[in-house]
Amino acid sequence: MSSIFDFSLKSLRARLRALSKFRKVVGDESGDALIELALVVSLLFSPLLFGTVEMAQIIFDSIEVSNAARAGASWAMTNSTSSSLTAGLTAAAQAEASDFGTNLNVVPNVYWACSTALAGTQYSTLSGATAACTGTSNHPLELIQVSTSTTVTMPIKCPGLPASITLTSSSVTETE
Repeated sequence: MSSIFDFSLKSLRARLRALSKFRKVVGDESGDALIELALVVSLLFSPLLFGTVEMAQIIFDSIEVSNAARAGASWAMTNSTSSSLTAGLTAAAQAEASDFGTNLNVVPNVYWACSTALAGTQYSTLSGATAACTGTSNHPLELIQVSTSTTVTMPIKCPGLPASITLTSSSVTETE
């Protein structure tokens, strides 16, 4: 009489072979490292990607604000006798930074300085500069400083980082 617990040696070997094949398939760890790597990289790569995109946007906007200051100063240099100097250089600067439009703040400052000390004292009138700039090689120069600024809202909200950044630039040029 045979029961369900009676196995022949032949059937036992067959079952062990099948179990061994099953263990090889289920217990195979050759792809586990790749799956773990994919999970870790996806968790680390996303913040790095977003941070890179955000920094690139800030750098681009900073360059645009700087170029706007230069464009305003350049316009003022060639049109210094214009009665609408402030309006003209503001329009030139805002046209250069068209992404910001009227959100770009443009502040012109016309002043005089001595040719031997450009970074020195700034005079608000030509007569004040002429009186201070003495000597044969020292004469007053009319300079225009254009300062630009704008506030940029970050595209990605990250805890611990500011929601917006104020970008500023300045350019100084001599009038003709």
